[in-house]
Amino acid sequence: MPAHTDHPAIKALRDLFEQQRPSATTEQALKGLRDAFLGRKSGHITEQLKRIATFPPEERRDFGAQVNALKAQIEAALDGLHDTLQAGQKPAGAVDVTLASREIPIGRIHPLMRVRQQVEDIFARMGYEILEGPEVEDDFHNFEALNMPPDHPARDMQDTLYLAAPIVGGTWGAHRGRLPKAQVRAATLLRTHTSAMQIRYMKTFPPPIRIIVPGRVYRRDNLDLSHTPMFQQFEGLVVGPHVTLADLKGTFEAMLRELFGDVKVRLRPSFFPYTEPSAEVDITCQACAGAGCGTCKHSGWLEILGSGMVHPAVFEAVGYDPEQVTGFAFGLGIERVAMLKYGVDDIRLFYENDLRFLEQFPL
Repeated sequence: MPAHTDHPAIKALRDLFEQQRPSATTEQALKGLRDAFLGRKSGHITEQLKRIATFPPEERRDFGAQVNALKAQIEAALDGLHDTLQAGQKPAGAVDVTLASREIPIGRIHPLMRVRQQVEDIFARMGYEILEGPEVEDDFHNFEALNMPPDHPARDMQDTLYLAAPIVGGTWGAHRGRLPKAQVRAATLLRTHTSAMQIRYMKTFPPPIRIIVPGRVYRRDNLDLSHTPMFQQFEGLVVGPHVTLADLKGTFEAMLRELFGDVKVRLRPSFFPYTEPSAEVDITCQACAGAGCGTCKHSGWLEILGSGMVHPAVFEAVGYDPEQVTGFAFGLGIERVAMLKYGVDDIRLFYENDLRFLEQFPL
């Protein structure tokens, strides 16, 4: 405000306003400053207007004019402060870029995908080729070439999800085993294992072969704690001259110790139509370190995968000479590994997309 040769009371009041004006940096402080100077009952300007009557008649007009002039100047200054505060406030819904950003939740790799990546990394370092195959298969690649003839029980409707079969009247189950081979081969189905891709690969490429085939497979299973109609697995195949059961066991020991740490591995005799001899592979129980507990039925061992040496009939189906090459094959359930690795006792949890479950796994 410009300086004036005013009455000492007016000058003192103007100076007081100039001193207090910088403190009006908020709406609340501005209101307090307005009330202090322009309040109707006890404001400084109101008090000076009440004094006009106490002045001699010849001084009243001049003092009154000075009070009203100061009042107008203070009102204008307060209005300017109000406009400045309004201009500095963000509009409704605007973003204050000076504020710290909100913490954005970091996504996690799904535990099944984590296990799949770990297994793929292990076998990639061993020199295996990683393949994927079709989920819709034909009977020949899924069953017949794997030494499962048309009357094999694995073809039953209780196990396999058939998509189409060239049958007139009746059902597939009623005719199975009594159809011409050409019609049986024409059936399409959702693959029950990824071993079908092994057949496709061997029919295309000569040995030596070292492949793994991860992917989804389908069975007619009821959904419960340990079964689901769709699950994921790895099938592996090694073919070449002089491949032995010792190679199979050494491969599993290296893989399983990378997945589970320092575990013992054992092979038990078993039966699979496409391997001979066949073996179930066990590891020491993760819950009790082999001491025996309810999880392992007090045996100290947990079954982890099935395996065996490739059956000569499989080699013959793809045109390999079983007198010249040998090989081993294995199947590994991804859900099974994840359940053992992370201590999960219900396979359904992997597919329910419950964030409370998924957020428990490491980033």
